[in-house]
Amino acid sequence: QVQLVESGGGLVQPGGSLRLSCTASGFTFQYSGMAWYRQPPGKERELVASISSSGGHAKYADSVRGRFTISRDNDRNTVYLQMNSLKPEDTAVYYCYAPTLSYWGRGTQVTVSS
Repeated sequence: QVQLVESGGGLVQPGGSLRLSCTASGFTFQYSGMAWYRQPPGKERELVASISSSGGHAKYADSVRGRFTISRDNDRNTVYLQMNSLKPEDTAVYYCYAPTLSYWGRGTQVTVSS
């Protein structure tokens, strides 16, 4: 059974940092590219960042490039999203996604507010 479990969300002040984690099970994680998406309140879901199966290649949305870093640990079946210099407009539910399986996690809420 495929599972993607996100954690690490919460409330943070503008300029702060959070690290999201997504732990995978039920498929061969080390051979699967992974991605993080987010859905701000009242808006459509959007791609934040993606990473290749080896971790050697990453892509970012223009809105987060230079502030967010996606990484993975294939020994722990986990993909991370380090988010720095957070802004109120980063407020959203963040979802982990396995493109090869078209499978979504349940999401974790990130709220950036003073």
